[in-house]
Parts: sequence; structure tokens; C-alpha cells
Amino acid sequence: MNKSDLIDAIAADAGITKAAAKLALESFLGNVEKTLKSGDKVSLVGFGTWSVSKRDARTGRNPKSGAPITIAAKNVVKFKAGSDFEKSIN
Repeated sequence: MNKSDLIDAIAADAGITKAAAKLALESFLGNVEKTLKSGDKVSLVGFGTWSVSKRDARTGRNPKSGAPITIAAKNVVKFKAGSDFEKSIN
């Protein structure tokens, strides 16, 4: 399912226009992004939790030449599925 398919499904399930569904989805995604950028977590009980973790700089290898390279530190987004969500797909 891609973003367009999700918008179509939201619109059909909620009985709203595709434009309203797109606006709602973009608002949700924007608010999740804003919250994670500020260093907080986003928890949806029964669905899951998004959080940000810092990945330290490390040494890697160039796959073509085998030469060592430095991989910069960065923040990564993590998602932990809630137990209800995990149960629903098994």
C-alpha cells in the first residue's frame, strides 16, 4: 500500500473526501515528525511507539575498494509495535 492507496482507504472508511483524508494524513505525519525532531516519543496505545535514537559514528568499508571509511553519527527513527497490533497480524 502506498500513500495514495492509504488516502483512498481513509476516505472510504471515514466517509470523507480524498482531499480531507490527504490533509488528515499529512497532518498526522507532520505532527509525528515535529514531535520526533523535538526529542519526544509518539505513542499510540495498542498500535506502537516511535522514538529517536542516536547512532554513533563508526568505521565501515567501501564495498568497491575495501578501503576504510568513516560513517557519520546520525539520529535514526525506531518503531516498536504494540502488543495488540502484533497479535492482530499473527
